[in-house]
Amino acid sequence: MNKAASIILTAAAAFAVTGIAAQEADNTLRVDKQLIERSGDYLLVDLTLNLSDIHVSSNQSIIYTPLITRGDSARALPPLIVNGRTRHILYERTGRDAATDNEFALRRRNGTEQTFDYHARVPYAAWMGQSTMEMAIDDCGCGWQSAGVGRDELFPIALERPEPKPFLAYIAPKAEVKTRALSGSAFLDFPVNRVEIHPDYRGNAAELVKIRATIDQVRTDKYATITGINIKGYASPEGSYANNERLAKGRSEALLDYVRGRYDLAGVETRVDYEPEDWAGLERRVEATDLADKADILAIIRADEPADWDAREWKLKTLNGGESYRYLLKEIYPALRHSDYEVAYTIRPLSVAEAKELIYTDPRQLSLDEMFQVARTYEAGSPEFNEVFEIAVRMYPDDPVSNLNAANTALRRGNPAAARRYLAKAADGPEKRLAEGVASWLEGDTDAAKSIFESLASDPAVGEQARANLEQVGE
Repeated sequence: MNKAASIILTAAAAFAVTGIAAQEADNTLRVDKQLIERSGDYLLVDLTLNLSDIHVSSNQSIIYTPLITRGDSARALPPLIVNGRTRHILYERTGRDAATDNEFALRRRNGTEQTFDYHARVPYAAWMGQSTMEMAIDDCGCGWQSAGVGRDELFPIALERPEPKPFLAYIAPKAEVKTRALSGSAFLDFPVNRVEIHPDYRGNAAELVKIRATIDQVRTDKYATITGINIKGYASPEGSYANNERLAKGRSEALLDYVRGRYDLAGVETRVDYEPEDWAGLERRVEATDLADKADILAIIRADEPADWDAREWKLKTLNGGESYRYLLKEIYPALRHSDYEVAYTIRPLSVAEAKELIYTDPRQLSLDEMFQVARTYEAGSPEFNEVFEIAVRMYPDDPVSNLNAANTALRRGNPAAARRYLAKAADGPEKRLAEGVASWLEGDTDAAKSIFESLASDPAVGEQARANLEQVGE
């Protein structure tokens, strides 16, 4: 029998061998089927071994030992002992048992089709995830050798890493009284120095419709109750400050009277305010122009002196011979004469059934707490569950709780980049740290993830989730 050159397996395999014989050409062991998978802490190996091409003399034994190898690491599986007729009789007389002795044995019936179903279970090690299986052969009784066994006896073991199943901690938002407001601006025209509203004067009809439409939108909402109407009038700097103060105040009160005359406002708080001259609006609008002397105009508007507003307006009138002031009168001052209005209202608490309907049709009606209650009606991690939290963060984009819960949803979907953006707006706390640990885990930084989970393992708020994640990271 030909002898092969000796090889040495690494110490990690727990054996080193020399002086081993190679198998003969007619002793090829084929692997017809293979199933290798991880199950918990074990690696399961199921092979269908075909012995049909093997010839074993009566007094001979050939030992086939499957080996799992990767780099300097190796693990030997229980061997298969293929005996000739006489040798198998002797083997049976020894009283050896497959379970006790961790080996398999059978008699080869030469010249016949013969297969053997090989099943083994060995403790799983992390290095096995990208390992290779080989078949070591000893056909002289002097050791193992893993060379020249053919392509179908050598195959990679590319075990998938367990799909991360992160455990996260959502925060239940606090219940709240839902206060909302709708607002707008009306640009009403008044006859010179007059404060009475003339609905048919110039474009007033359209402006008054805007105000009524805002009030009606809330008044006809079955979930809403109007709690307040606020009006603030502004005048332009044209004319004396004292007269503009009279106009701004009187026109604001006239607009409120108009509203009162068309709606029953019993129990509704109303408030009128006014700004005699809208210098802030003038500054914003001048800033947006490309006037040649824009810098000079802005310097006058922004200066502390003169403190007298009429004197300041006079400086605008005389700047560059009055050319710029004529532009202000025509193009900017009309927009400074406006009435801002706000309709404040509350939304009554909603049942879960009502909230489930409105979450998709009018989510503005819902509080974060009501959205959270809707999410709880769905299976955690389901598309509906995730969608609720995504709606919540769109409706409350700066809320720390909505951002934390949206980050958790992004992590459930395997998107740590999106989660990081939400976490930037989440409040510090164990729930946020837990999410950061999961983000590191999904990004492949298991060391950082492990460190975070270990630091949270005894936290009363998230300890259970941290320990569950830590166990998976360890795998």
